[in-house]
Amino acid sequence: MALAWLEHDCDSPFPPIEEALEDGLLAVGGDLSTHRLVNAYRHGIFPWFNDNDPILWWAPDPRMVLFTDQVKISKSLRKTLQKSAMSVTIDKAFNQVIRSCAVPRHYQTEVTDSGTWINPAMIAAYTQLHQQGNAHSVEVWHNDHLVGGLYGIAIGRVFFGESMFSIMRDSSKIALVALCQQLQRWQFPLIDCQIYSEHLASMGARNIKRTEFITYLDTYCEQPLATTSWQLDDDLPLIS
Repeated sequence: MALAWLEHDCDSPFPPIEEALEDGLLAVGGDLSTHRLVNAYRHGIFPWFNDNDPILWWAPDPRMVLFTDQVKISKSLRKTLQKSAMSVTIDKAFNQVIRSCAVPRHYQTEVTDSGTWINPAMIAAYTQLHQQGNAHSVEVWHNDHLVGGLYGIAIGRVFFGESMFSIMRDSSKIALVALCQQLQRWQFPLIDCQIYSEHLASMGARNIKRTEFITYLDTYCEQPLATTSWQLDDDLPLIS
């Protein structure tokens, strides 16, 4: 089966995701316009490519997801939450978060071992999505310093996680727990985690079949958001 090449035109369609290769690669080319990105995520497709390479579009099977009511909080994480002076916000420092996610680090929760795939073109595209209200960040602070966080895209009532970072122990986990708690209140059933990682599996994420994942998208991406503003509730149980 020949790999589909997309025209540099936001209206050129993606092929059916059933045509993805065994590793999940579906198409090459196109652009990172906000229209194309939202259309891609809505249909279970996401971009991942190295700088200076053509854009690669993926629709892997199985798909890793985290159901918001199934996030795991380990004993060690509970101790961190009880003892630390870390605080959590949402949409307060999107630019800082995405640029921090782009810095190489010891472990990654996206589909590569390095954050350097988040290149300037990706940063510009997702920043525009954030300005349009489609992309969001969760920030973890310690003494007014950003020490962890994550970002992703929301369509309807599905959150598509893109990347997370941590420069203080458990800070990315705290961001994910806070996000799950808030999304559960807003009736978001799941977070798309894309590809399996041990880090996310330890937090409760698991693989499901791609067909099941698409069923969730067809059900929940068409629903209106449960809230008009992205702000964490003050009474989330694990937010100090």
